[in-house]
Amino acid sequence: MLVLVGSGFVLGTVALTVLSYHLARWLAANEPEGHTKDLASSVLFRVSALHGLILALVFAQELFEYQQLDTEIVLETNAVADVFFDAGRYGTDAAAAIQPALQDYVDIVVDGEWVALARTGQLDPAAWSRWDEAYGTILDLQPTTARQESLREHMLAQIHVVARTRDLRESHAGSPIRRMFWFAAIGGVVLIATAYHTFPPTRHNVTLLCVFGAFTGLILFFIYALANPYRDPGALEPVAYEQLASELANAMTEGTGPLQPGSVDDQPAREAASTVR
Repeated sequence: MLVLVGSGFVLGTVALTVLSYHLARWLAANEPEGHTKDLASSVLFRVSALHGLILALVFAQELFEYQQLDTEIVLETNAVADVFFDAGRYGTDAAAAIQPALQDYVDIVVDGEWVALARTGQLDPAAWSRWDEAYGTILDLQPTTARQESLREHMLAQIHVVARTRDLRESHAGSPIRRMFWFAAIGGVVLIATAYHTFPPTRHNVTLLCVFGAFTGLILFFIYALANPYRDPGALEPVAYEQLASELANAMTEGTGPLQPGSVDDQPAREAASTVR
């Protein structure tokens, strides 16, 4: 999929570049005069600079948002792991209510929500329901010791982190590249290729045009791939969630139900949650 779509972008841009060049030469009919070449070079320089700047800015923005989502995934999985294991430290009753809800939450994200974000750009209400169940239980906790008070405050803070990062995950799916960008990007390729019509169609010149078209097509492909991190060809996989789900399932199994305080080392889950692909 990745190679196929990338090849389509590159070959399509090369074809558009060469076609625009030959069409401009056909419309011009005669070889341009010296002053026309000078003017074309001046126009070519300015259009190329603006076109390159547009591509660079959009590419940098999409790459930044892609990397930002990767960071937010780590924050969310770390927060889920913190609440899960703090519930075990708080006591049996809290663990019995909070840990299964969080385990179900992670399973829903892996099995359904990630696909839903790619398809509809929206979060799964079932995951919100499990989050709300865990949140409500934390709110209802009545600490009797300073230790339990500290754990409750930390769980409340981290469960809010989960909610914030969920909203951020949804925002990344709902910000497609505007049509104006594609119009400017494709129009720039056509204008630049047209300005090159003052150069004769020698083998070396046409080859250089193809190189320009191929590189531009590659950048356009990267922008397209990064635009929606949940869809192919540049989709992020929920690896951190999958690893966390495995660790939570192991913790529940080893604890024979909800995790008891001190019954399992929570460091592997934290490491899994902190994994950045």
